[in-house]
Amino acid sequence: MRTVSTRERRSHLSAPRVPTVGIDIGGTKVMAGVVDADGAILEKVRAETPEKSKSPKVVEDTIAELVLDLSDRHDVHAVGIGAAGWIDADRSRVLFAPHLAWRDEPLKDALTARLAVPVMVDNDANTAAWGEWRFGAGRGEDHLVMITLGTGIGGAILEDGRVKRGKYGVAGEFGHMQVVPGGHRCPCGNRGCWEQYSSGNALVREARELAAAESPVAYGIIDRVGGQVGDITGPLITELARSGDAMCTELFHEVGNWLGVGLANLAAALDPSCFVIGGGVSAADELLIDPAKEAFRRQLTGRGYRPEARIVKAQLGPEAGMVGAADLARLVARRFRRANRRRLERYERYERAADNLRRAVGQ
Repeated sequence: MRTVSTRERRSHLSAPRVPTVGIDIGGTKVMAGVVDADGAILEKVRAETPEKSKSPKVVEDTIAELVLDLSDRHDVHAVGIGAAGWIDADRSRVLFAPHLAWRDEPLKDALTARLAVPVMVDNDANTAAWGEWRFGAGRGEDHLVMITLGTGIGGAILEDGRVKRGKYGVAGEFGHMQVVPGGHRCPCGNRGCWEQYSSGNALVREARELAAAESPVAYGIIDRVGGQVGDITGPLITELARSGDAMCTELFHEVGNWLGVGLANLAAALDPSCFVIGGGVSAADELLIDPAKEAFRRQLTGRGYRPEARIVKAQLGPEAGMVGAADLARLVARRFRRANRRRLERYERYERAADNLRRAVGQ
């Protein structure tokens, strides 16, 4: 599988300690933040993701506006972008984004042309995994798998401090593994994808279907939204589940169960030491993680006769992708600073040579 180079794997230790901007682009939000070299967020701003029907330029406009806003108050040296989609091996183009209107979109070049700093583009789950490995729950792990639960499911693999991106750059798209043949239609075009059963979309879909059917178990949430089924959201379901609502608790149990089944399949294939669960849905904490652990133990191949991977919640929460993108951008900032220094040195040499020539002619 294609990985970052040895230089990139180690270079975070010697990258310039300068502030960079991290961008996390999901199906519902664009979040941007200035992050220092220790992973601390100095300032954060966000905007709603433009509707799918709008052109990719509208999303690029949103990103540029957030970066320029932050640049007014911070000395930004580079921008890292974690995009929810398939990124090519050169980390330059978004090949396909199930929840956005990007199709073979040259995102890096488009934004580099608009911003005065270098730009790095990667998959949002890769940036989240990097952030957790550098600053969060994955510190010290040499075989880590990151699962991000948001609008859909993202995934990433880190081994020995290297992000494994695959030959064509699109490794880790676990959310589109088929778990139910002929199941729910997925925005990717297939049916029965894992993210249709264990994601924010799955959680909201099930709650709205029960509410629309006026199921007796849904009376609590129906009352809460005043009968407006479209107002049911993931954060509301989480709030009601925490307060003891039986239906919302059961929905989290189902989503957690599907999460555990998928993790067991990934353990059979990858055998990691740790699964880090992040994304907005992970805010449910034990409502999600506990049933996932139970299902994982039930479904794990060779259960009882093999070591089990730890399943932990991401420490950086929904900001992991933003922090990781900013940290990866610091590597670009270093190359940019070196290139600028070389250009300055060449300019100074030319000026010295010109001065010497002028003095020689004057004599």
